Amino acid sequence: QVQLVESGGGLVQPGGSLTLSCAASISIFSIDSMGWYRQAPGKQRELVATRTSGGSTTYTNSVKGRFTISRDNAKNTVYLQMNSLNAEDTAVYYCRADRYSSAVSTYWGQGTQVTVSS
Repeated sequence: QVQLVESGGGLVQPGGSLTLSCAASISIFSIDSMGWYRQAPGKQRELVATRTSGGSTTYTNSVKGRFTISRDNAKNTVYLQMNSLNAEDTAVYYCRADRYSSAVSTYWGQGTQVTVSS
C-alpha cells in the first residue's frame, strides 16, 4: 500500500502561483510514476502532469509552460509548481502513484482544493 498526502492548496488571485506537495508513505524510488490530476465541478477528473521514475514528464496542453512537476527523493515528495494561474485552473487536485508489476497498482491522495479568484 502507498499512502499519499497532498498539501499546498488554497485561494489565489488570477496570475498568482501555488506549489502543491504530495508526500508518499514509501520511497518514491519504488514508485514507477507519480502525477497530478484535477477535477473541476461538473467535470471529469483529468491529467495535469506526470513524472516517471526515469524522469519523463507529461503535461496537459492547458498547463504547458505554466506548471512544473518535480520530485525530492530524500523527502519522498512530488511537487507541482503552478504559475500564471487562471480561473480555469480551479479544481480539486489529486496526487496519483502507479506501481508496475504483473499489474498496475494505482493509489490516490485525498485531494487539495485550488481556487483561483479575485
